[in-house]
Parts: sequence; structure tokens; C-alpha cells
Amino acid sequence: MTTGPTAEVILHDYWRSSSAYRVRIALNLLGIAYRAVPVDLSAGAQSDPGHLGLNPQGLVPVLQIDGLRLTQSLAILEYLDETRKAGFLPVAPADRARIRALAHAIAMDIQPVCNLRVAQHAVSLGQGITMQGWMSHFISLGFRGLEPMLTGDTRFCHGDRPGLADLCLVPQVYNARRWDVDLTRFPRITAIAARLEALPPVAAAHPDRVKP
Repeated sequence: MTTGPTAEVILHDYWRSSSAYRVRIALNLLGIAYRAVPVDLSAGAQSDPGHLGLNPQGLVPVLQIDGLRLTQSLAILEYLDETRKAGFLPVAPADRARIRALAHAIAMDIQPVCNLRVAQHAVSLGQGITMQGWMSHFISLGFRGLEPMLTGDTRFCHGDRPGLADLCLVPQVYNARRWDVDLTRFPRITAIAARLEALPPVAAAHPDRVKP
């Protein structure tokens, strides 16, 4: 999807959105200044006609950059990687496949089922389902699979610089803490997250730093 050319980078964002959080981290790591336009998911602003005009899916983030209007966080991250030589993905095909597998384990397996609209619908069905129970169960389940995938003596998920999987990991660890997941069971995940959170560009993207 395209828009008219503009020098200003605009991120349509919700402060607690995992997907938007990923993109904030990437923009900060690249030193790309942007203007944030809040979209209050808790108030249903994602369904406003103005936002649907930007993204018919009614989701965040939407990134306006280079005269484009980009949606879907992983697609945005790969666009930034390809156009800014960010190094979010390694050069070797086997390494690229591994880091994508790690990123997808979070962004395609854990995060979608813990999406606010999915969890709210599950709770609305009754059957004793609570938001706390739902989120804690599925984040823990996902982390049990992810922890042994993080092999090798590296500072981050794959290598010694933040990559695509790391951009996905930090927001999911934030959510795990929010929903009281016992992270002591996942020492590799927490160690990598701690190293990432110590980086100023990553810390600046934290929800508590950007909430309206």
C-alpha cells in the first residue's frame, strides 16, 4: 500500500501492542525519528473509519515511511532490514531460516493467541476462562518450546547483535511479566531479554516510556 511521499516517518501505535513495540525497538536501533500517532485499542479506536482507511484489518502498527504505508510488524521489520542494512537478518540462508523460526515461534505462535481481541473473546465464552489464566497458559506454553531453541553461546537470540527474533522476544517477555508468568523456568530467555533491555534504544521503546 502506498501513500504520497513524505519526509516524516509516522508510526500508528498502541503503547501495549507487542507488534507495535517490535517496530518501536527497530526504529530506535536504527536511529529513525518518528511521530507516534496513538491508536487506543482498549477504546476501540482501531475500528474508527480513519484508522481502517490506513489498515483495513483494524490493527496496529501502521508505519508511514518512504512514501509507503506498511502494515504487519514482521513485514515492516524485514523492509527496514532490507532498506537500511539493519542486520536484523543474517546473510547465510541457514542462519536466516533459524532466526525466522525463532521470530515466528513468538510472533506467529504465541502472540496471536494472546492478542487482546482473541483473549477477550475466549473470556466472553465463559467456561471459567479468565484473562490471567489464558495469557499465562499460552505464554508459558510458547516459552517452553522457545527456551530449548535458543542454543549456542551468544549474547542474543542468534549472534552478538540484536536481530529479528530479539525484536520479537522483548515485547513477549514484557507480556509474560504483566501476566505473572514464572520466568525462572526460562533462564535463557530471561538472560537474553535482560541484555536487550539494557540497551538504551530498546529501553526507550518500553511501553511505560511511550504510553500516552
